[in-house]
Amino acid sequence: MRASRVHVTTGLPGLDEVLRGIEPGDNIVWEVDSIEEYQELVIPYAAAARAAGRRLVYFRFAEHVPLIDEGEGAEICVVDRTAGFESFVRRIHGAIERAGTGAHYVFDCLSHLADQWISDQSLGNFFALTCPRLRDLDTVTYFGLYRDRHSVYALEPIRETTQFLLDVFRLDLRLYVRPVKVQHRSREAMNTIHVRQGGAFLPVKDSAVLAQILSRTQWPRLQSDRRAGYWRRLFHEAAQVAQECREERCTPERRAEITRRVHEALRVHRSGIAPLVERFLLLEDFLAVRDRMIGIGSVGGKTLGMLVARAILRERDPGLAGRLEAHDSFFVGAEVFITFLVQNDVWWLREQQKHSATFLRGLEEGRKRILSGHFPPHVNEQFRGMLDYFGESPYIVRSSSILEDARGNAFSGKYESVFVSNRGSREDRMAALLDAVRRVYASVLDKEALHYRRRRGLMDSEERMALLIMRVSGAEHGRYYYPQAAGVGLSYNPFVWHPDIDPRAGVLRLVFGLGTRAVDRSDDDYTRLVALNAPARRPEASFEEVRDHSQRRMDCLDLRENKFVSLPLAEVICEQPDFPLDHYLTPTEAEGYPCVTFDRLLTETPVAADLRRMLALLEVAYEHPVDIEFTLNFLPDGSYRIHLLQCRTFQVRRETTGVAPTVTGTPTRILEAHGAVIGVSREQRLSRIIYVVQDAYAALRERERYAVARLIGRLNRAQPKQDRGLMLIGPGRWGTSSPALGIPISFTEISHASVICEVVAMHERLIPDVSLGTHFFNDLVEHDMLYLAYFPQRTENFLDLEWFRQAPNRLLELEPGATAMAEIVRVIDEPATGGSMWLRADATAQRALVYRTEEPRPPHPVPSPIEP
Repeated sequence: MRASRVHVTTGLPGLDEVLRGIEPGDNIVWEVDSIEEYQELVIPYAAAARAAGRRLVYFRFAEHVPLIDEGEGAEICVVDRTAGFESFVRRIHGAIERAGTGAHYVFDCLSHLADQWISDQSLGNFFALTCPRLRDLDTVTYFGLYRDRHSVYALEPIRETTQFLLDVFRLDLRLYVRPVKVQHRSREAMNTIHVRQGGAFLPVKDSAVLAQILSRTQWPRLQSDRRAGYWRRLFHEAAQVAQECREERCTPERRAEITRRVHEALRVHRSGIAPLVERFLLLEDFLAVRDRMIGIGSVGGKTLGMLVARAILRERDPGLAGRLEAHDSFFVGAEVFITFLVQNDVWWLREQQKHSATFLRGLEEGRKRILSGHFPPHVNEQFRGMLDYFGESPYIVRSSSILEDARGNAFSGKYESVFVSNRGSREDRMAALLDAVRRVYASVLDKEALHYRRRRGLMDSEERMALLIMRVSGAEHGRYYYPQAAGVGLSYNPFVWHPDIDPRAGVLRLVFGLGTRAVDRSDDDYTRLVALNAPARRPEASFEEVRDHSQRRMDCLDLRENKFVSLPLAEVICEQPDFPLDHYLTPTEAEGYPCVTFDRLLTETPVAADLRRMLALLEVAYEHPVDIEFTLNFLPDGSYRIHLLQCRTFQVRRETTGVAPTVTGTPTRILEAHGAVIGVSREQRLSRIIYVVQDAYAALRERERYAVARLIGRLNRAQPKQDRGLMLIGPGRWGTSSPALGIPISFTEISHASVICEVVAMHERLIPDVSLGTHFFNDLVEHDMLYLAYFPQRTENFLDLEWFRQAPNRLLELEPGATAMAEIVRVIDEPATGGSMWLRADATAQRALVYRTEEPRPPHPVPSPIEP
């Protein structure tokens, strides 16, 4: 029962009688052939509202003639539909909330929203979000919709949500109304055509008259081409144009125009690489995408990056492109995500993330709703078709959001990717697919991702999650499935450990098996670092070091257990894989199992040269350093295929000549580290060092180590953003997932630091310089951090433990409740009486020096890049 029982009218008493009255909370949708028909119904409704003293709000957003002119007693609220779906919804709902209860509304014809957004689904989602709120506020609202313009993706949400849906048409100057839906009222009027005669609306019941009327009107309910949505019509036209081009019957202007419209539909203009998309992707490429698309909307940054990279190689080096593994991926459009949020009551929870005061509110409830959410039947049908295509081949569901992989916003590792082994009954495989999709969708509400968006100033940007579903590259080897090799390639090498290495030649991080160990930081294992101008040169000095620092575990899919696993390498290869293991492994007598070196792969095959050229071509096209993800597999005939999985701009500052600040006084060494130094060489003053005492930390229980991480996070948040002088020094790994191996801290909790240093002393197998995953590394680079590793066992390294013990500790001033941590965490600031702390780091020489001076300190400078 509605809260209010005031009299409401359409302004047409005869129509009120047919509908058995209008009530507060009613939404009325008029399907019309022309705007004039809609306006004929709006005018008496608006006049009646004004006469009754109702607050009348007119939402003006379309290009048609105004339905209500200024000065006619309505509040005209102009809303820009070109700003996008999310902005439009926010503006409309803001106005509705300000108006409060009992208002009367008139909306421009909604069809113009679908025209602008190139999506019936977006129109349906807008109505599904807006209509219930208007009903809750006891409003009465008129909406117009052009009949026979829209597909079921718009019509079904409107039909299900509105209280009244009325068809209006004109014949021989007479106005006819046919109620299609009248919720809980006047059911005898349903589907009965009424003709307006004076002030009355009379039913037309005679079959002869009905046939005469309907046969002369446009009533194409059974014509599927008329009901096709914008996308189907657009891509049907695009396919026709492509055929005309093949037959040389198409003008360049027509091809360019349809391509532009396809770009608009795919939201290419929202991509950070839009110029590259427009330059390298052909109309035929987009038609191929549409053929493998589930739902509609943007395909996101990761998908566009992959497609553009392949198109660049296709144009610039067809021979190299011929050695790429063909991809047969599927693309889930971003509109599927939006519809999923709307239908599973997550939309308004997610809207809280637009505001800094509430952006972490409701995350758990939102994730819970997503992980238990349902998909529309037509999406499930398409998912089943994709499963039938893949059969029982494993695949991976990868995030591909609109903001992802754009220039300057890599989102490295912020959203999930989920491997699916894809074994079992069709029902089990379908359930696994839907669970994987839900997990990726839920990662949009991950705290780290939200903190990242806030740091990058992206809270107000539309973030829609498209998906890239790719066949897992590799083959089945016994019970396990994996590629022979995988890795990450950077076109600019920031890991320069020897003067012979040319950073412009690029670098690889190679692993045996799935590439997750190359992109994510492995706390207990190693990767093979390859400088592409000198692939045989390793960071290690002897074969013993090579053996000790080689990969011991590998990631793969266990087909028997139907899951992703990390296992000892020796356990997996005992299944006798049928590919040339000697390309990747080197026998060792002492250990009794082979060592992963990739020696023959790098020295006896063209793989390294191919990857170097690939990176160089992509960097030239992007006009910026890039990073790629790839897999590698040799075929039985001895040839190989590189699967280019991803390409994005790599956020690296190249070293440039700068003027180092003048330092007076005799420097006193605090820390000296030789290898690894990762980042741009620099000299800068340090305002604060947070030092975690190794022995004290090692004695802590696991729960207490987490408490140390949270304490450092609070100190990090208290650091002024403009002060880039914070250095962190701690034992083991910063950001480890295992407290036994370091400090289990999130990147958000160290985001204000300028330098982080790992004291490699907690675990004998920690080698940070070859174990930085690209996700972690990209976070460092995007925040212009410098990374240092300190190896106590190296005689040339130095750490002044006595100075750290004696220097005043400001911890309790900043955190009075941290008494138990005072001997574990030391917060050391520049001396108040004078003197200063400095860092000088040379990435090429792989040397870093932290020192202090006793002279009065100069003004705080901005960190300066220095010449190596």
